[in-house]
Amino acid sequence: MRIAEWGEDRPAERKGTESSGTPRRRPCCRRTRGAGGPERDDVGRRGDAPRLRPRPERPAGCGRATVRRLLSTSQSSVDPKEMRKFQLLAHRWWDEQGEYSALHSMNDIRVPFIRDTVLNMGSAYQRGSPLSGVKILDVGCGGGLLSEPLGRLGASVTGIDPLEENIRAADQHKSFDPVLAKRIQYKCGSLEEIVEESVETFDVIVASEVVEHVADLEMFIKCCSQVLKPGGSLFITTINKTQLSYILGIVVAEKIAGIVPEGTHEWEKFVPPEELERLLEANSCSVKTVNGMLYNPLTGSWSWIESTSINYALHAVKSGDQAQTSQTEPLSEMESEQCSATAGTSV
Repeated sequence: MRIAEWGEDRPAERKGTESSGTPRRRPCCRRTRGAGGPERDDVGRRGDAPRLRPRPERPAGCGRATVRRLLSTSQSSVDPKEMRKFQLLAHRWWDEQGEYSALHSMNDIRVPFIRDTVLNMGSAYQRGSPLSGVKILDVGCGGGLLSEPLGRLGASVTGIDPLEENIRAADQHKSFDPVLAKRIQYKCGSLEEIVEESVETFDVIVASEVVEHVADLEMFIKCCSQVLKPGGSLFITTINKTQLSYILGIVVAEKIAGIVPEGTHEWEKFVPPEELERLLEANSCSVKTVNGMLYNPLTGSWSWIESTSINYALHAVKSGDQAQTSQTEPLSEMESEQCSATAGTSV
């Protein structure tokens, strides 16, 4: 269990969130970090978010020969120590009141964020199945908490996770819905294990609350770029590496309040948005949006905020002929509400 991971979609109106559940898109800018360690930010203070500046697009990624060299010379991005942590809780994924309760509620904001961003990139809207025809890879899918609402929106979802126990839990829950059984497939394995057979296969890649647990972040981002189509979207949610994230994410959440099991996170593995931007640019991806996220343990809800000093969501696009931003009009309020109703689920 982590403060910010996969959650189940439940209709709720969040403070600081638009009616569609999608945050206000804003251009990215870089913020200079001081020499005294992690930057200090006041949660919610406008203008304080270390947003990222868009960069010129680079040529598309490497070919299959490069992929083979990568697989033969690099170690796995999977951290065995992290696997042991989540193996103990594999049977708890679908307990909305359990250790993963914060992850269930995160879908209230991240699913609309993914959905509306993909549609505004140019996907044709279909009532009832707005993501029909979109191929999504859910990396580190766990028990399928994010894969299922994306599948209900019509997407063809492939969920991968290195833990067999997680895949069994995901498959079992998917089997309760015949529609999802056709739209979602789960595979046990790591990202680098599917690279060679899946080069430029997916329209969208989602890595939600994953990058702070991998053993080799550079390899992980490289593999994401390899399997993403040119013009495809990469969505990442994770925890920033700041003093505030240490206090709230580890001291308070794990040691005092017990929101997540103690030892779930390691502050040294938290990832600043500037580091993700650097790695993404080195792998032919340009960051388009960075938005701060905040979890309220009293209400059990997430909301969008200006500051990215704790949790944040990032959207990047891989360079290529299709990478131009679409001129499609944003979803209307009625369309957005219809999409949200489609993504809803009952456990």
